[in-house]
Amino acid sequence: MQVEKNQNRYSFEEEIANVATHGVGILLSITALAILVAFSSLNGDVWHITSTSIYGTTLILLYTASSLYHGIPYSRAKQLLRRLDHAAIFLLIAGTYTPFVLVSLRGNWGWTLFCLVWGISILGVVLEIVSKKRYKRLSLGLYLGLGWIILIATKPMLDSVEAGGLILLLGGGLCYSFGVIFYVWKKLAYNHAIWHLFVLAGSVLHFFSILFYVVTC
Repeated sequence: MQVEKNQNRYSFEEEIANVATHGVGILLSITALAILVAFSSLNGDVWHITSTSIYGTTLILLYTASSLYHGIPYSRAKQLLRRLDHAAIFLLIAGTYTPFVLVSLRGNWGWTLFCLVWGISILGVVLEIVSKKRYKRLSLGLYLGLGWIILIATKPMLDSVEAGGLILLLGGGLCYSFGVIFYVWKKLAYNHAIWHLFVLAGSVLHFFSILFYVVTC
């Protein structure tokens, strides 16, 4: 098993758990996209539809890239998928911000955050695709920093989003952040599957924040 883990990073059993956890994420993401677009069409306008479509698409991309990466044997394709998996994290962070900044905030704050978040995310995607691990720590720092950059707009968010939505948004961010502990805990068996569960939990909390406090509020 140790030789197998040296090549594939995770044992066969761990990879099954990794695929299963984010395979569920694919199904939930497709459902989330359908629900958000449907309710946006009924209750919102083009901003609601566009922003939730972006968010739902980035959800699907993340869980699909992750499942494909963990689901195929060690190969060059697996290494490429690993980069795409990590790049998709940046896209999901930006996608999650999009409904809040284009619907709840909009105006100067909304568009400033939109450009800032997507600009940093695109930089992160480029680093992941071309770096071959050279900027691993920088990428991790960008993930966390980007995830909490909304704090610079605390007052506008308090004025624009109800308390319940902010609590769900904060809870999702904490799930992602605490999950990083297990992501870097390489010696723990099934550490990556546990990280996946935290990601799923964060996604669920953010979905409900967007559904109830951005789309149908």
